[in-house]
Amino acid sequence: MNTSWTWAFNDYDPKKERLVEALCALGNGRFATRGAAPEVSADTVHYPGTYAAGCYNRLSSKVAGKSVANEDLVNLPDWLRLRYRCVPEDGPTGDWLTPDDPSLRHHKTSLDLRGGVLTRRMLFQDGHGRRLGVTHTRLVHMGDPYLAAQRTTFRAYGWSGTIEAEAILDGNVTNAGVERYRDLDGHHLTGHRAGVGADGVAWLSCRTSASRIGIGVAVRTVSRPIVATATSCTQTATTQTFRLPISRNRSATVVKCAALYTSMDRPQGDPLSRAVEAASHAAAFEVLLASHRAAWKRLWSQGEVNVPGEAGRILRLHLFHVLQTLSPHTAEMDVGVPARGLHGEAYRGHVFWDELFVLPYLTLHFPEVARALLMYRHRRLPAARTAARRCGLRGAMFPWQSGSSGVEETQTLHLNPRSGRWLRDHSHLQRHVGSAIAWNVWRYGQTTGDTGFIEGPGAELLLDIARYWGSVTIFDAGRERYRIRGVVGPDEYHDAYPEAQGPGIDDNAYTNVTAAWTLARARELLDRLPEARRRELVEQLGPDEETLDRWEDISRRMYVPFHAGVISQFEGYGSLAELDWQAYRARYGDIRRLDRILEAEGDTVNRYQASKQADTLMLGYLFRPAELRALFGRLGYRLDDDVWRATATYYLNRTSHGSTLSSLVHGWVLACQQGADAWRYCEEALLSDVADIQGGTTGEGVHLGAMAGTLDLIERGIAGLEAGPGGLLIDPVPFREVPRSSFTFCYLGNRGVRVQLLPGRLGISVPASSLASPLPVCLAGARLAAVAAGEERWFRLTGD
Repeated sequence: MNTSWTWAFNDYDPKKERLVEALCALGNGRFATRGAAPEVSADTVHYPGTYAAGCYNRLSSKVAGKSVANEDLVNLPDWLRLRYRCVPEDGPTGDWLTPDDPSLRHHKTSLDLRGGVLTRRMLFQDGHGRRLGVTHTRLVHMGDPYLAAQRTTFRAYGWSGTIEAEAILDGNVTNAGVERYRDLDGHHLTGHRAGVGADGVAWLSCRTSASRIGIGVAVRTVSRPIVATATSCTQTATTQTFRLPISRNRSATVVKCAALYTSMDRPQGDPLSRAVEAASHAAAFEVLLASHRAAWKRLWSQGEVNVPGEAGRILRLHLFHVLQTLSPHTAEMDVGVPARGLHGEAYRGHVFWDELFVLPYLTLHFPEVARALLMYRHRRLPAARTAARRCGLRGAMFPWQSGSSGVEETQTLHLNPRSGRWLRDHSHLQRHVGSAIAWNVWRYGQTTGDTGFIEGPGAELLLDIARYWGSVTIFDAGRERYRIRGVVGPDEYHDAYPEAQGPGIDDNAYTNVTAAWTLARARELLDRLPEARRRELVEQLGPDEETLDRWEDISRRMYVPFHAGVISQFEGYGSLAELDWQAYRARYGDIRRLDRILEAEGDTVNRYQASKQADTLMLGYLFRPAELRALFGRLGYRLDDDVWRATATYYLNRTSHGSTLSSLVHGWVLACQQGADAWRYCEEALLSDVADIQGGTTGEGVHLGAMAGTLDLIERGIAGLEAGPGGLLIDPVPFREVPRSSFTFCYLGNRGVRVQLLPGRLGISVPASSLASPLPVCLAGARLAAVAAGEERWFRLTGD
């Protein structure tokens, strides 16, 4: 077996089972199922879960004496359940077997990344020496996004008798996968009906309680040998019982083929009848497996990012989970980028700013998916405009957390598990999410040349976000600068000034600089648009000449605070107290969530120069050093290499890395500076989920932004690839730990452009009949070349 394509767990550890379930989840962009053992229902160790993209529901709960409403990605009926026990010819019936049974002797979970297949192998042995081997093989079909299947094979060693197996379709599920949400109501499903048809297909229908999304699940269960079955049904579940003869020379097999439909699917139809039809006529497991593998083969060829060694193996796992959450099927849906994938219930399945880290990769490899994710934002422009209007502002104020409708879904209270206290949550003040959307719109247009999007929905997004920044920015006559007040930056720790009566901080550098950039790009886009479209947008959105002049002025005179020769994270950051980092590390060990530690002590992180994650340094993720110098120069500030290097060092010493995105960004910035510690942070980003460095959070859902960000690190960060309308810009960063890489991507609608990076050499190939004219290439910012269709050219990167 090629281990570079396999992720394996060679034993069973109940303490790590939630992590295994998340990392072994299977999905197809439409729905996903956690890699839970089918023998069990949800308990303190195991958490089966199936989630459909965009399937949200809102419930109200009483916490801390207040009524709070939260919208959640809903845990759907469990199609996996299969329990079994041995009935020997010469002994009593055994207990129902699970991985937690003391008779377990061997357990291995293997995830085949190349084919998208999960295999669990177990061996049980009772006190009489009778052994039972069990192998589960599972897929969530990447070709047909409505189907999933699981084949279970039983083998007897040293005994004969019967396997009694119960195939269960269980609708009695709740959202209970995140410990700190346990005080919140998780009963999202209602109106259950269940049954088994004459053809043996079990079915279950229900709906979400508030959003009233209809859900239909059907499961066809077949056995080999074929045996008579018994069935029983409750309102919320079906059970089909099989008695399978087994001996040392005769194995037994149970195959469950599931179909999942919802009322969100198009074209419209009854979810239950569609699910029953699909399950009844689905192909045999071997045929489904072959077509599923073929679909994955196509995805891998289009999404290829190759890096040697262990780093490459982890990157392949990251890409696997990105594609399971956001596949070409996603392009047909109205969904965003769930920060924790479709792998668990953390963050309630909400959409944050993580598309900032995800769309660069998708734009290069799956531009149709990137476009669909931007259209998710465009469809929610009316909600963003309403939010701005209610604050007395113009344009579009996008929410920090988005779900089904585009209204603000950020919780009003959050629980500190250390203190047990429910606290006010002010993270909705992270208005920088609008700039993230604008940046992705611009990059998508530059990379794809999709004029239909950039002049249509893209222009409306960019201009409305600019209108918001233009209206929320105030002019400070004393400084002769523009300012943005009362926000929260990416750091998230600092949501107010010490002793302040209200939330928010002023002039977050990242927010201000990206707002200025957005205003400049909006003005540039308007100047480039065809005159008829420009007039139409001006009439529709109202940016008159006076407004446009104000945008221009703000984009050149936005205030950026500095202190001690470095960029200030926000106005007043340098006046905060210094934290005794050594003392807190000695006392607590892991201080990633420093905010929780301090609050439990009766203190607040707002008092200290201590950041959760990269904030100011996020500018180095969005913009390469030359771009950043030009951007600050436009604002009238000098940002040379020394100032930027000092800024990076300053915040590295004051960041607790309480987010998986933090090490990614710090590694990226240091790599561009060729800093000695760059790989340490890049490696931490790679390991963030596989090693669960945040201490149990991965089991609640993978960190999709960090996973996709590591892929982007290879392509944009280390290879230095920027695709623009004038050609490919490639400025590689020498990186000893990643000496070689290659990737195939789509540029200006042309698929199959390939870049190979070797020590001192760079190869670029363009497929035949791909481009009408040679592809312009700019190397290291200066050297010009061109690669014709059907040609491969190599360039030296060192020497002359």
